[in-house]
Amino acid sequence: MTGPRVLIVDDQELIRTGFRLILTARGIEVAGEAADGAAAVEAERRLRPDVILMDIRMPGMDGIEAAKRILARSADCRILMLTTFDLDRYVYAALAAGASGFLLKDVTADHLAAAVRLVGTGDALLAPSITRRLVQRFAADGGTPAVHRDLSVLTPRELEVLTLMGRGLSNAELAGSLTLSEATVKTHVARIFSKLDLRDRAQAVVVAYETGLVTPSG
Repeated sequence: MTGPRVLIVDDQELIRTGFRLILTARGIEVAGEAADGAAAVEAERRLRPDVILMDIRMPGMDGIEAAKRILARSADCRILMLTTFDLDRYVYAALAAGASGFLLKDVTADHLAAAVRLVGTGDALLAPSITRRLVQRFAADGGTPAVHRDLSVLTPRELEVLTLMGRGLSNAELAGSLTLSEATVKTHVARIFSKLDLRDRAQAVVVAYETGLVTPSG
């Protein structure tokens, strides 16, 4: 087996079984399964997977609480949230909590495997248009912001890069917009992550909105 070791968390046995079959058939090791958030926290502690496929809505401890507990202890673990609706309000909370992206449960087999491999490399699974809609819809819902960051540590160029990331631009699009090489853009992105203590692009989008750097209309 090659690639990341995966823990599958879903309260539906059929979903877990299906995902296990899909991943193992594509050479990805499934380290274990769990049926709820509490079991996921324990399984992560025991199995130390690289990637967790985590259902958002489960009885007892839900996926968001489980993700918070796991990421507080295991910063290198990557979590992909599973949801039935692409505008599920809980997806935004999951991204703010540190999840590296989300997948719809009706994802194709090849997309599932590709997504697991992608986040296993430390990247974020981010469909910019969907993520932007999520953040626009739920960032200003009246709750307490999930992420607080001091943007004064960023240079003017880094602020510019973060703004464009918040608007959903990829590195290639950033390079074109700013007339920079992709390598230079990647350096700016890495510095932003380091200065703001961000895990990946998903949290960068959240920060851009929650600090007001990007607004739903902008």
